[in-house]
Amino acid sequence: MGPPTPPPQPELSPELPGRGRLLSWGTLERAPWWMLALLIGGLLALLGILGSPVYRETYNFLAPAVIVTLKLAFAAYGLAMILGLIAALGQLSSHPVPYTLARLYVEVVRGVPLLVQLIYIAFVVTPVLADLTGQRWLRSDMVRATLGLGIGYGAYLAEIYRAGIQSIPRGQTEAARSLGMSPWLAMRHVILPQAIRVILPPLGNDFVAMLKDSSLASVISVQELTYTGSLLNARTFRSFETYNMVALLYLIMTLLGSLGVRGLERWAGKGYRH
Repeated sequence: MGPPTPPPQPELSPELPGRGRLLSWGTLERAPWWMLALLIGGLLALLGILGSPVYRETYNFLAPAVIVTLKLAFAAYGLAMILGLIAALGQLSSHPVPYTLARLYVEVVRGVPLLVQLIYIAFVVTPVLADLTGQRWLRSDMVRATLGLGIGYGAYLAEIYRAGIQSIPRGQTEAARSLGMSPWLAMRHVILPQAIRVILPPLGNDFVAMLKDSSLASVISVQELTYTGSLLNARTFRSFETYNMVALLYLIMTLLGSLGVRGLERWAGKGYRH
């Protein structure tokens, strides 16, 4: 009687699909470049902040200014969205007065550099308004910067709104009017809900641009990120570390904003497919 025959071993598959390849080159190729940049930038920032007392001190000094920058960007963009919608509806009006006023606003504001508008509103318009009305809050640096950026961006958003509304087929308006809706109700319940999916992505892109242009408010002494970085540099003469951190904080904010814009684009596209 010979030795016992070992039981047959199950044959191992040389490679099971989907196992051991959680992060393939194809996955990296499909990942957006800005997501990788965000990841790398975040890791570098984390290592820099944790490993260097100078960067840690710089970050601690600049962190409150990030909040001011975000508050300024959101406030100015909210004002710009309201002004842009009013100007867009004025341009689409058949009445000559709102049409002329809206066109005048858009053409004048788009023809002047944003920095010049900001300085003019901060040092000419708001002081005059404050003297005439007695409203001291108009002299606040934050209010002046919000008005300057909001009025400037409102003209550009007006063109985005107008293009989005005009992209809706005219038959939609005629159908709504045939059901007895007034022009305002047709715009509110039929046209705007469809146009909002068209204009959301460009509105998101302009918000990212607003985040960057909020640095212009440093010329009127708003204590946002750029202004605070300049103060720290003048105090410590550490230009390399200071402006590295300022640039990195702006990059993180804008990349996160871009991530939100891509989410809006996917949501808008999904709505069209449905």
